[in-house]
Amino acid sequence: MAEIVVQARGRPVSIGVSGSWGIGKSSMIKLIRASVAARPLPAGERQFVFVEFNAWLYQGYDDARAALMDVIASKLEAEAAARATAVDKTKALLKRVNWLRAAKLVAVPAISLALGLPPTGLVGDVIGLGRRAFDEGLGGNLAKDAEAAAGKVADAAGGLLDPKPDESPPKQIQALRDSFEDILEELGITLVVLIDDLDRCLPETTISTLEAIRLFLFLKNTAFVIAADNDMIKHAVRKHFGGIQDDLLVTNYFDKLIQVPIRVPPLGTQEVRAYMMLLFVENSVLDGEIQEKIRVGICNQLRRTWEGKRVDRAFVQTLHDPMPDELIGKFDTADRLAPLMTTASGIAGNPRLIKRFLNALSIRMSISTAQGVGVDEAVLAKLMLFERLGDTKAYASLISAVGASESGKPAFLGEWEEAANAGKELDLPSPWNAPFVREWLTLPPALAEVDLRGALYVSREHVALVTSEDRLSSEAAELLTALLQNPEMAARLKPRLQTVQRLETAVIMDRLLEKARQEQEWGVPPILEACLALSEVDPPQGSRLAAFLAERPAAQVKPNIVPKIADQPWARGVLEKWDGLDVSRPVKTAIKRTFENGNVAI
Repeated sequence: MAEIVVQARGRPVSIGVSGSWGIGKSSMIKLIRASVAARPLPAGERQFVFVEFNAWLYQGYDDARAALMDVIASKLEAEAAARATAVDKTKALLKRVNWLRAAKLVAVPAISLALGLPPTGLVGDVIGLGRRAFDEGLGGNLAKDAEAAAGKVADAAGGLLDPKPDESPPKQIQALRDSFEDILEELGITLVVLIDDLDRCLPETTISTLEAIRLFLFLKNTAFVIAADNDMIKHAVRKHFGGIQDDLLVTNYFDKLIQVPIRVPPLGTQEVRAYMMLLFVENSVLDGEIQEKIRVGICNQLRRTWEGKRVDRAFVQTLHDPMPDELIGKFDTADRLAPLMTTASGIAGNPRLIKRFLNALSIRMSISTAQGVGVDEAVLAKLMLFERLGDTKAYASLISAVGASESGKPAFLGEWEEAANAGKELDLPSPWNAPFVREWLTLPPALAEVDLRGALYVSREHVALVTSEDRLSSEAAELLTALLQNPEMAARLKPRLQTVQRLETAVIMDRLLEKARQEQEWGVPPILEACLALSEVDPPQGSRLAAFLAERPAAQVKPNIVPKIADQPWARGVLEKWDGLDVSRPVKTAIKRTFENGNVAI
């Protein structure tokens, strides 16, 4: 597109950048400007001067036609002052624009001017007075009205080079075009007008801006780049012209303004994955130079994807070493989500929707941390995708199933997930029988054996979550609060915990383990005291605690936890599991000493 503007060499050109909301039209406008500005100009070539106009910003505050004309005239006046040439002409142009604004000629549709239809505004008032004089004759009231109207027109026209301007609307418009073209020639510039966010405007503002564009369009040394969603433009045209349904007429209106239509291409899976990874890099702790190096590397790789090159976690990790562990985890998220972000009808590779989704995911992970709910980001992302793109009734039934389960696991998904990942045909009941659900079931991680209560707690927006905690007795709820807030005091609560029903202790252990998942070091964190106290009161909860501890990453296990849990009836299995892992030497020494001294319960 930049090449089209440059190669026009003074010939008028208009380019339409089309695409749906959020697809990247505004970014494309910025890239066009940067690309045109960066091109070296041979000696004697005209310089490019840019005018950016956002019609949406003026909506409700100013007439869009007048605003665009004013922005262009003001830019030319500033250029003339800087170059010390055509100063008087640009001042006259600005005054002519102001006169047209005051006389409300800018509010006259171009089609009315072309057909010679009656104008509105001050000039229309003068013409109306003339008709009254012809019909009524000169009278006192008419004379007063004529004097007032003449004064207004004189004030509006004051300062124009021509002391007796021809108020014929078509001639005023032509004079404006001639003056504009003459100024560009004298300044020796090509004016590039970049118009954005037209499809955000109400139909009236959209049409007003398009009509103003027509005043300057196809004049020498001009280039217009107009970003808009074609469907929104068609809607505005239909609305403005009384709901006409003829698609050809509606399409022709915009096509006559645009010489070169270009549609922003949709993103494929590689681009979506790259975009997500770059967003993660941008929000990381890496410094600016490293971020730029990664960006350049990804862009270079994208240019070769047609050769089979991939932009994925493995490739991006080669661009910088060492890459932060947290960022590598984010790249894994991008790897998993990119295919669905590309194909799901509710997102379809739309950059703005992808960014909104990732922002929402980040916010909910922050909520998870603030609320003390340990949530796996991949699980949360998968649930949020269903919440956004899945059937609302299906999502409500998922929440209901999780709330009804003592373990918080949607076991009913197990058979479906297994079949979907095996590529088998699925005959799902309503409301689950949608193509999106089949895609969603194959997205890792599988959820059938995952406790989803914490993830649903922070991801809910549209359906209330009713969990087992909501069915705790007052005593059990009070104990749960005490254990979460002051876990180091758990031993004193044992007598009260012994009075709680077993179903309620299971719920309490769920919440304790959720908070325990936030711990990054397993020496003797306070939450361990609460878990041990509960497992001693209700032995079956000890098995759950043992399974949880056995799953801790080897790097998190510290030596002082070994004697802490050694006397528990379930400790031997945990210690043997740790001993077989790549735990630190001090941990292995503590385990060996405990076994040798016979301090482990049998």
